[in-house]
Amino acid sequence: MNSAALSTLLARYAPVDVREQGFRERMQALVRLPRAFDRTFFTPGHFTASAFVVSPERDAVLLVLHRKLGIWVQPGGHVDPDDRDVASAARREVAEETGVTELEPLLGSDTLFDVDIHPIPARGAEPSHEHFDLRFAFRAVHRELTVSDEVSAVRWVSFRETASVTADASVLRAVEKLVGACG
Repeated sequence: MNSAALSTLLARYAPVDVREQGFRERMQALVRLPRAFDRTFFTPGHFTASAFVVSPERDAVLLVLHRKLGIWVQPGGHVDPDDRDVASAARREVAEETGVTELEPLLGSDTLFDVDIHPIPARGAEPSHEHFDLRFAFRAVHRELTVSDEVSAVRWVSFRETASVTADASVLRAVEKLVGACG
């Protein structure tokens, strides 16, 4: 993964509040570390990539029921060594988890839509750590979905129903931004 390209992407990202500014600053520090994309780098954590995908009609968001955490979140996961860049990693995760492969950038290009750092609880031999999540926004060309073995379920959730499906604050915050972007 190209750390210089990610540094540029982060520098171009405009945080909407102090919290996002803090996330971006911590990410800018992490990207300078040699193992920032290594899923076994637990202190402080590692980068992940995810995507907020809106329906073709721009009235719903694509959510998956996370198999390990049991919560509804956006598709996403670890960045693999063969991913061209973090946007490609986000697209790959959407395809793997939901079957959706035809995506258009919602913002006109593969720029960062959102950033978030969230805790991941200890599980088995893996200690608790943080995911430094790089988030992109896409519009699906069609609504057809396929559930993979990576998630428990997948569904389109209308913007107005999102809060009744998930209580995850970072998802709700990003969906608010999606509503603004979809006008």
